Amino acid sequence: MKKSYVTTMPDNIGAFLKASRCFAELGINITRVSYNKAVDTHTLFIDVDGTPEELAEADKRLMDIGYIHGPSSERSVMLMEFILRDEPGGVTRILELIEKHGFNISYISSQQDGSGYQRFKMGLFVESNEEVSRFLSEASQVCQVNVLNYNSSGTVYDNSIFYSSFVSSISRSMGISAAKKEELLVYCNMAMQLLDGKGLSPYYTFDTIGKLAELLVASKGDAYNPRISHHKISERTEIIVIEPPCGSNITIIVSEGEILFVDTGYACYEEETLKAVRDVLPDFDSIRKRVLVSHADLDHIGLCPLFDEVLASEGSAECMREEYEGRDGYREKNPLHKPYIGICKVLTSYEPIPTEKVKILWKSRPENDVPLYPVGFLDVGELRFEVYEGRGGHLKGEVVLVDYGHKIAFTGDIYVNMHGMSPEQAKYNRYAPILMTSVDTDPVVCKSEREALFQRMGAGEWLVFSGHGAVKKYGVKLEDS
Repeated sequence: MKKSYVTTMPDNIGAFLKASRCFAELGINITRVSYNKAVDTHTLFIDVDGTPEELAEADKRLMDIGYIHGPSSERSVMLMEFILRDEPGGVTRILELIEKHGFNISYISSQQDGSGYQRFKMGLFVESNEEVSRFLSEASQVCQVNVLNYNSSGTVYDNSIFYSSFVSSISRSMGISAAKKEELLVYCNMAMQLLDGKGLSPYYTFDTIGKLAELLVASKGDAYNPRISHHKISERTEIIVIEPPCGSNITIIVSEGEILFVDTGYACYEEETLKAVRDVLPDFDSIRKRVLVSHADLDHIGLCPLFDEVLASEGSAECMREEYEGRDGYREKNPLHKPYIGICKVLTSYEPIPTEKVKILWKSRPENDVPLYPVGFLDVGELRFEVYEGRGGHLKGEVVLVDYGHKIAFTGDIYVNMHGMSPEQAKYNRYAPILMTSVDTDPVVCKSEREALFQRMGAGEWLVFSGHGAVKKYGVKLEDS
């Protein structure tokens, strides 16, 4: 059984040794360690592998020595300013109160200014709001005390519990439960460790994660303004595309009385997406809801639990089943992608899709080098699609659909219309390549799939429905013989 520990250790010699001995005595194997003093002085991440009984005993021992804390512990740094007389021993009484209340000082700064007073700025490492209140009451009787805005000056005053403060801030803005906070914290650390190994500044990583969270929040509620387009294919068929600011397109095929969705977007936009869908499809609540997933990335399958039937390739169905049964999906099995996917699952409130809802339409392609391999057909009203499975350049199980008669192609993320994105979409799509190093599992293979797709399009005007961005009009001229 694997487990991630987020420990708070004293910044002194032998601190990690003490934890290591604890695990060794219990026969628990340490599989990953991450500590960066420049980022956080006290927080050490330790991934381990052991039996449930061994891990339960480790929990107890680490809690006994103060390395981990109960769920009610809210660790934070408070930046305070004490205005003290500029005289010998002026700060002594405040230091005695700090010791009395059990706070650690993580930052201190003071300088004479000729006024007869000194302004002592101190970062206090605290764990109890009640204790802080008692301290402030007593300290205020000694001198004037100001609680400062921690980030007001733009100066990094302290890094002793950076992770906890960072994750707490995101959790408040995203409405993330306490149970998910530590999970998010671990994935943020994994992302930092991964990109730090590539020479990127740790703070650049956290800034990217923070901006991603800000974008997700900024698109909620009334700010969710998707671009919606209607495409008349024939008198009997219409295709509607809903393009949210963040996440995949949601496409609705309406043909001869049949309705099929292609991909669903993020789970965190459930209310917003349903409103947009009901606006274009007023009878949505009364119909049997079917969705086809182009591939099993969570920005494409986030709302699948709302549907009665989820149509998928065998590969995509396998990925969704692994997640539903509590194991890593395809992305998380890739060390380069695991941190970002973990972060997004928490930030977007992702829930795995019940296996009984998933219907496998096409068996997995055989092992060969063909970029796009034909695996079957799909009929929707008057539309007849030939279905091809890629080699997994973007993600294993990916499929593209091509209707040669009506000159329509659904490409998932094998092809994304980068030039057809709204400013909000372009901004959102900037962050995944940073945190994953590449959105494709194998960019070279994905490029070959993309080329093979466009080579299959015959002469005429095509409509290309991609996973992100506007519908692309693609013209192929008939060469003179």
